[in-house]
Amino acid sequence: MSAVVTQQAADTGVSAAKPMEIRVYSHSMLFYWWPVWAVGYLFALLTWMRGVEVTFEYKTVLIHPSHNLGAIYTIVFLIVMLMTHVAVRGVASLSVILGAIAFALLCAYMDWWDNILRALGNLAIFMNLGFYIFFSTAVFTIWASTVFFFDRFDYWTFRPGQAIHHNVMGAGERTYDTHGMSVVKMRDDLFRHWILGLGSGDLHIAATGALKGEFVVPNVLFVGTKLERIQELVAMKPDEATQKVVTAGEPI
Repeated sequence: MSAVVTQQAADTGVSAAKPMEIRVYSHSMLFYWWPVWAVGYLFALLTWMRGVEVTFEYKTVLIHPSHNLGAIYTIVFLIVMLMTHVAVRGVASLSVILGAIAFALLCAYMDWWDNILRALGNLAIFMNLGFYIFFSTAVFTIWASTVFFFDRFDYWTFRPGQAIHHNVMGAGERTYDTHGMSVVKMRDDLFRHWILGLGSGDLHIAATGALKGEFVVPNVLFVGTKLERIQELVAMKPDEATQKVVTAGEPI
Protein backbone atom coordinates (compact mmCIF):
# COMPACT_ATOMS: atom_id res chain seq x y z
CA MET A 1 0.00 0.00 0.00
CA SER A 2 2.78 2.43 0.89
CA ALA A 3 4.41 1.75 -2.46
CA VAL A 4 1.18 2.64 -4.23
CA VAL A 5 0.78 5.85 -2.22
CA THR A 6 4.38 6.83 -2.94
CA GLN A 7 3.93 6.22 -6.63
CA GLN A 8 0.71 8.28 -6.67
CA ALA A 9 2.46 11.12 -4.86
CA ALA A 10 5.32 11.02 -7.31
CA ASP A 11 2.90 11.09 -10.25
CA THR A 12 1.06 14.03 -8.69
CA GLY A 13 4.33 15.90 -8.23
CA VAL A 14 5.32 15.34 -11.85
CA SER A 15 1.89 16.45 -13.02
CA ALA A 16 2.01 19.58 -10.86
CA ALA A 17 5.44 20.43 -12.24
CA LYS A 18 4.18 20.50 -15.81
CA PRO A 19 3.37 23.93 -17.23
CA MET A 20 -0.31 24.76 -17.57
CA GLU A 21 0.09 27.35 -20.31
CA ILE A 22 2.11 27.26 -23.51
CA ARG A 23 2.59 30.15 -25.92
CA VAL A 24 3.25 29.24 -29.54
CA TYR A 25 4.88 31.82 -31.79
CA SER A 26 4.67 31.62 -35.56
CA HIS A 27 7.73 32.88 -37.41
CA SER A 28 7.98 34.31 -40.89
CA MET A 29 10.11 32.81 -43.64
CA LEU A 30 12.86 35.28 -42.76
CA PHE A 31 13.76 33.05 -39.80
CA TYR A 32 15.33 30.56 -42.22
CA TRP A 33 17.67 33.19 -43.66
CA TRP A 34 20.14 32.88 -40.77
CA PRO A 35 22.78 31.09 -42.94
CA VAL A 36 23.05 34.22 -45.14
CA TRP A 37 24.27 36.49 -42.36
CA ALA A 38 26.13 33.71 -40.49
CA VAL A 39 28.21 32.67 -43.51
CA GLY A 40 28.67 36.34 -44.45
CA TYR A 41 30.19 37.17 -41.06
CA LEU A 42 32.40 34.06 -41.26
CA PHE A 43 33.73 35.11 -44.66
CA ALA A 44 34.19 38.66 -43.40
CA LEU A 45 36.40 37.28 -40.62
CA LEU A 46 38.40 35.19 -43.11
CA THR A 47 38.80 38.19 -45.39
CA TRP A 48 39.97 40.38 -42.51
CA MET A 49 42.50 37.75 -41.41
CA ARG A 50 43.91 36.69 -44.80
CA GLY A 51 42.75 39.33 -47.24
CA VAL A 52 44.97 41.32 -49.59
CA GLU A 53 44.68 45.01 -50.40
CA VAL A 54 43.50 45.86 -53.91
CA THR A 55 43.20 49.41 -55.22
CA PHE A 56 40.37 50.47 -57.57
CA GLU A 57 40.40 54.11 -58.73
CA TYR A 58 42.26 55.35 -55.67
CA LYS A 59 40.10 53.26 -53.32
CA THR A 60 41.81 50.42 -51.48
CA VAL A 61 39.69 47.45 -50.41
CA LEU A 62 40.43 44.15 -48.68
CA ILE A 63 39.68 41.01 -50.72
CA HIS A 64 40.30 37.37 -49.90
CA PRO A 65 42.71 35.87 -52.47
CA SER A 66 40.59 32.72 -52.96
CA HIS A 67 37.88 32.92 -55.59
CA ASN A 68 35.90 30.20 -53.79
CA LEU A 69 34.47 32.41 -51.03
CA GLY A 70 32.40 34.58 -53.32
CA ALA A 71 31.10 31.58 -55.25
CA ILE A 72 30.16 29.72 -52.06
CA TYR A 73 28.39 32.76 -50.62
CA THR A 74 26.40 33.24 -53.83
CA ILE A 75 25.38 29.56 -53.84
CA VAL A 76 24.34 29.72 -50.16
CA PHE A 77 22.20 32.79 -50.87
CA LEU A 78 20.48 31.12 -53.85
CA ILE A 79 19.87 27.85 -51.97
CA VAL A 80 18.31 29.65 -49.00
CA MET A 81 16.09 31.67 -51.32
CA LEU A 82 14.98 28.48 -53.09
CA MET A 83 14.34 26.52 -49.89
CA THR A 84 12.22 29.27 -48.35
CA HIS A 85 9.99 29.63 -51.39
CA VAL A 86 9.53 26.01 -52.47
CA ALA A 87 7.70 23.62 -50.11
CA VAL A 88 8.68 19.96 -50.34
CA ARG A 89 6.69 17.78 -47.93
CA GLY A 90 6.17 14.09 -47.33
CA VAL A 91 6.40 11.93 -50.44
CA ALA A 92 7.51 14.93 -52.49
CA SER A 93 10.65 15.30 -50.33
CA LEU A 94 11.48 11.63 -50.95
CA SER A 95 11.00 12.22 -54.67
CA VAL A 96 13.43 15.14 -54.58
CA ILE A 97 16.08 13.05 -52.80
CA LEU A 98 15.68 10.15 -55.24
CA GLY A 99 15.78 12.58 -58.15
CA ALA A 100 19.01 14.12 -56.87
CA ILE A 101 20.57 10.66 -56.50
CA ALA A 102 19.43 9.70 -60.00
CA PHE A 103 20.90 12.90 -61.43
CA ALA A 104 24.22 12.27 -59.66
CA LEU A 105 24.37 8.72 -61.04
CA LEU A 106 23.48 9.95 -64.52
CA CYS A 107 26.31 12.50 -64.42
CA ALA A 108 28.70 9.79 -63.31
CA TYR A 109 27.54 7.43 -66.06
CA MET A 110 27.88 10.13 -68.75
CA ASP A 111 31.24 11.34 -67.36
CA TRP A 112 29.85 14.86 -66.84
CA TRP A 113 31.22 15.41 -63.35
CA ASP A 114 34.70 16.37 -64.55
CA ASN A 115 33.28 19.12 -66.74
CA ILE A 116 30.90 20.33 -64.02
CA LEU A 117 33.61 20.49 -61.35
CA ARG A 118 36.02 22.14 -63.77
CA ALA A 119 33.43 24.81 -64.59
CA LEU A 120 32.73 25.43 -60.89
CA GLY A 121 36.45 25.55 -60.18
CA ASN A 122 36.93 28.25 -62.81
CA LEU A 123 34.05 30.32 -61.43
CA ALA A 124 35.58 33.43 -59.88
CA ILE A 125 33.44 35.76 -57.73
CA PHE A 126 35.27 38.22 -55.51
CA MET A 127 33.62 40.20 -52.70
CA ASN A 128 35.48 42.62 -50.49
CA LEU A 129 35.36 42.96 -46.72
CA GLY A 130 32.99 45.91 -46.89
CA PHE A 131 30.40 43.90 -48.82
CA TYR A 132 30.42 41.00 -46.37
CA ILE A 133 30.08 43.27 -43.35
CA PHE A 134 27.46 45.61 -44.82
CA PHE A 135 25.26 42.95 -46.44
CA SER A 136 25.46 40.52 -43.50
CA THR A 137 24.66 43.29 -41.01
CA ALA A 138 21.68 44.42 -43.08
CA VAL A 139 20.32 40.87 -43.32
CA PHE A 140 20.97 40.24 -39.61
CA THR A 141 19.18 43.46 -38.60
CA ILE A 142 16.10 42.54 -40.62
CA TRP A 143 16.25 38.93 -39.38
CA ALA A 144 16.60 39.86 -35.69
CA SER A 145 13.90 42.54 -35.73
CA THR A 146 11.49 40.09 -37.39
CA VAL A 147 12.25 37.03 -35.23
CA PHE A 148 12.46 38.81 -31.86
CA PHE A 149 9.95 41.64 -32.37
CA PHE A 150 7.47 41.54 -35.26
CA ASP A 151 6.78 37.78 -35.07
CA ARG A 152 5.59 38.21 -31.49
CA PHE A 153 2.59 40.28 -32.59
CA ASP A 154 0.71 37.09 -33.55
CA TYR A 155 0.75 34.02 -31.30
CA TRP A 156 -1.37 31.30 -29.70
CA THR A 157 -1.82 30.48 -26.01
CA PHE A 158 -2.93 27.00 -25.00
CA ARG A 159 -4.48 26.41 -21.56
CA PRO A 160 -6.54 23.55 -20.13
CA GLY A 161 -9.79 23.62 -22.11
CA GLN A 162 -8.93 26.86 -23.88
CA ALA A 163 -6.94 28.12 -26.86
CA ILE A 164 -6.49 31.84 -27.46
CA HIS A 165 -5.32 33.46 -30.67
CA HIS A 166 -3.61 36.78 -29.93
CA ASN A 167 -3.16 39.43 -32.60
CA VAL A 168 -1.51 42.46 -31.03
CA MET A 169 -1.82 44.76 -34.03
CA GLY A 170 -5.07 43.46 -35.50
CA ALA A 171 -8.14 41.61 -34.27
CA GLY A 172 -7.15 41.42 -30.60
CA GLU A 173 -7.93 38.02 -29.04
CA ARG A 174 -10.18 35.14 -30.05
CA THR A 175 -10.86 32.33 -27.58
CA TYR A 176 -11.67 28.80 -28.73
CA ASP A 177 -13.06 25.89 -26.73
CA THR A 178 -10.67 22.96 -26.93
CA HIS A 179 -13.44 20.38 -26.62
CA GLY A 180 -13.06 18.34 -29.79
CA MET A 181 -10.15 20.52 -30.96
CA SER A 182 -7.47 18.92 -33.11
CA VAL A 183 -3.85 20.12 -32.99
CA VAL A 184 -1.47 18.20 -35.25
CA LYS A 185 1.88 18.77 -36.89
CA MET A 186 1.74 19.00 -40.65
CA ARG A 187 4.03 16.87 -42.78
CA ASP A 188 7.60 18.08 -42.52
CA ASP A 189 9.15 20.23 -45.21
CA LEU A 190 12.52 18.55 -45.75
CA PHE A 191 14.41 21.68 -46.74
CA ARG A 192 12.78 24.34 -44.58
CA HIS A 193 12.08 22.47 -41.35
CA TRP A 194 15.06 20.14 -41.06
CA ILE A 195 17.94 21.73 -42.97
CA LEU A 196 17.32 25.40 -42.13
CA GLY A 197 14.81 25.24 -39.27
CA LEU A 198 16.68 22.68 -37.15
CA GLY A 199 13.46 20.91 -36.14
CA SER A 200 10.79 23.55 -36.68
CA GLY A 201 7.35 22.70 -38.05
CA ASP A 202 3.85 23.83 -38.95
CA LEU A 203 0.83 23.25 -36.70
CA HIS A 204 -2.70 22.68 -37.96
CA ILE A 205 -5.45 23.70 -35.53
CA ALA A 206 -9.09 22.72 -36.06
CA ALA A 207 -11.62 24.19 -33.58
CA THR A 208 -15.08 22.57 -33.45
CA GLY A 209 -16.71 24.44 -30.57
CA ALA A 210 -19.05 27.44 -30.64
CA LEU A 211 -16.38 29.40 -32.51
CA LYS A 212 -15.25 27.14 -35.32
CA GLY A 213 -12.27 27.50 -37.61
CA GLU A 214 -9.17 25.90 -39.10
CA PHE A 215 -5.77 27.54 -38.81
CA VAL A 216 -2.20 26.84 -39.86
CA VAL A 217 0.51 28.16 -37.54
CA PRO A 218 3.68 28.04 -39.65
CA ASN A 219 7.32 27.83 -38.61
CA VAL A 220 7.00 26.99 -34.90
CA LEU A 221 10.39 26.32 -33.33
CA PHE A 222 10.94 23.12 -31.31
CA VAL A 223 7.50 21.94 -32.40
CA GLY A 224 8.26 18.27 -31.89
CA THR A 225 9.03 18.62 -28.18
CA LYS A 226 6.00 20.81 -27.47
CA LEU A 227 3.20 19.23 -29.49
CA GLU A 228 2.59 16.40 -27.01
CA ARG A 229 2.18 18.86 -24.13
CA ILE A 230 -0.14 21.05 -26.21
CA GLN A 231 -2.35 18.03 -26.92
CA GLU A 232 -2.44 17.26 -23.20
CA LEU A 233 -3.59 20.80 -22.39
CA VAL A 234 -6.24 20.66 -25.10
CA ALA A 235 -7.65 17.48 -23.53
CA MET A 236 -7.69 18.91 -19.98
CA LYS A 237 -10.50 20.76 -18.21
CA PRO A 238 -10.23 24.48 -17.35
CA ASP A 239 -10.30 23.88 -13.58
CA GLU A 240 -7.00 21.96 -13.80
CA ALA A 241 -5.03 25.11 -14.69
CA THR A 242 -2.18 26.56 -12.63
CA GLN A 243 0.02 29.60 -13.01
CA LYS A 244 3.01 27.79 -14.46
CA VAL A 245 3.87 29.06 -17.96
CA VAL A 246 6.28 27.94 -20.68
CA THR A 247 6.77 29.42 -24.14
CA ALA A 248 7.05 27.22 -27.21
CA GLY A 249 8.47 28.37 -30.49
CA GLU A 250 10.67 31.14 -29.07
CA PRO A 251 14.31 31.26 -30.14
CA ILE A 252 16.81 30.57 -27.39
